[in-house]
Amino acid sequence: MNYLYVGKLVNTHGIKGEVRLISNFKHKDKIFIPNFKIYVGKQKKEYVIESYRKHKNFDMLIFKGFYDINLVEHLKGSFVYINKDDLKLDKNTYLAVDLIGFNVIINGKLIGVINDVLDTPANEVLVVNDKVMIPYVKAFIKEIDFEKKEVIVNYVRGLL
Repeated sequence: MNYLYVGKLVNTHGIKGEVRLISNFKHKDKIFIPNFKIYVGKQKKEYVIESYRKHKNFDMLIFKGFYDINLVEHLKGSFVYINKDDLKLDKNTYLAVDLIGFNVIINGKLIGVINDVLDTPANEVLVVNDKVMIPYVKAFIKEIDFEKKEVIVNYVRGLL
């Protein structure tokens, strides 16, 4: 399985098994749906979502068969993952992590290779050669070529 991090369970809510999740994941509408499988903790134990709602800054989940606080309390502090293969994105939509290993080109010159993606509250950031950080937003990203494995970046003064 190809696990993809989507957030962290930070607490329970009420006594009926609801949990609070903090997540910056962009495609919540595709994963926080009934019957979608998520994987929790180091052992990546499988849970099936029964219901989802938004509450303040939290994503609130109830898992099928876990309707009591005592059954979910031990999950506090656990990381939450999905199977990347279960994520069905719209055509021409992809994840920033799919760009790891791509060359970065600015003004026709190779700057380096994307070796990491940081998930920040504002947006995702592409890390090039462990030293250059490029926000993954339309203002910076000019074009992505999957055949050549290249990301063409608009030159912005002060970026390099």
